[in-house]
Amino acid sequence: MLADPRLWLMIGFGFASGLPLLLSGFTLRYWLSEGNVSLKLIGLTAEIGLAYSLKFLWAPVFDNGAPGFLRRLGRRRGWLMAVQPLLTLSCLLMVLGNPTAPALLIVFAAILAFCSASQDTIIDAWRIETFPQARQGTALAGYVWGYRAAMLVSGSGAIALVGHIGWHGVFAVMAALTLIGPVVTLLAREPVPDATVAHMLAGHTSFAQRFARSVIEPLQEFIRRRGAIVILLFIVLFRLGEALAGTMLVPFYRHLGFDRVQVAVANGPISLAAVLIGALLGGWLVARIGTGRALLITGCFQTLCMFMYVLLSYSAGSHHMLTATAVVESFAEGLADAAFLTYLSSLCSLAHTATQYALLSSIAALASRTVGGLSGFMVPTLGWHGFYVMTALATLPSIAVMVYLLKYYPPERRALDGRVS
Repeated sequence: MLADPRLWLMIGFGFASGLPLLLSGFTLRYWLSEGNVSLKLIGLTAEIGLAYSLKFLWAPVFDNGAPGFLRRLGRRRGWLMAVQPLLTLSCLLMVLGNPTAPALLIVFAAILAFCSASQDTIIDAWRIETFPQARQGTALAGYVWGYRAAMLVSGSGAIALVGHIGWHGVFAVMAALTLIGPVVTLLAREPVPDATVAHMLAGHTSFAQRFARSVIEPLQEFIRRRGAIVILLFIVLFRLGEALAGTMLVPFYRHLGFDRVQVAVANGPISLAAVLIGALLGGWLVARIGTGRALLITGCFQTLCMFMYVLLSYSAGSHHMLTATAVVESFAEGLADAAFLTYLSSLCSLAHTATQYALLSSIAALASRTVGGLSGFMVPTLGWHGFYVMTALATLPSIAVMVYLLKYYPPERRALDGRVS
């Protein structure tokens, strides 16, 4: 498996994708929390991530030819090399921010999220077009490995560094690390487009035809499928509980009396190892028992693990319980992600990978970018114990829809040549 150089590139792309995510999320909220910003405003920072949910609106641009000055790199690599320098620049803008003026800092974070979401869209398309369906589980496991390693760096690593170089120094270091993305892009090979896509890219179609193909056709093709509404409902609900729980983690940790070092250690290497093992096992399960059954098993397991937050809410100051919660949650998340992302990939037509995958992954993140923003208003009403009981119970509707979905609209399996069987 590791002998395939494309897998190593997938790990590198995963790192490039994962690094910016926490910088506009968990790490930003930690900075704001230390600046005594209100719970309501911290909760509303979840809306910054709407770029990840709305990226399907501009994803069709990436299904067309690359920018002229980068055309020789190909469609996927060309667009990556156009977006990645902007991502580095947006990360540098964060150095100019400060919690004393949270509005400006949040604007900079929103720009960073937009560039990051654009990069994710192109990388997802590169993965789907590069790896056959039978290898998507393995490719996603590699992606998650790189993604989670980057999250360790921009999450626990960044928090641990604050005591040495300050928040502004941390964001400068993170900006330098984003340069890994262009290096991986230059090492990667451009996927070979199918005949229809090649005809379009050759310029034999008008703008109206390209727009119809890039925007209208992908959406129509998906909506016309059997069970499309049920599939979309499941995708929206799958991460609802996790979205609510995750948005309030920073003030939750601080409420329980955990300091910066304790949070960094609990979410550090041990949690990274747990999520990598979970992703590897999830990829193995997909290959062993199929996407549908793997999705059901991992989804149910993740639901049970959500109750770890409830136990933690009764364990103020217990570093061991903090670590146990972080490790178990990381393992469950890695396990479920491998099956869930493989399922999303299986839903995409090879002719419209960027648009359709962007749409599906955007919908998957919709709960965390909308309902998650209300968590700061829920905590004062429910209390920390009640809030985390509610987040655990919020996962149950997705399980019910999943059972119905797998019974009546099971995922299709795409053969090595790209045909669906």
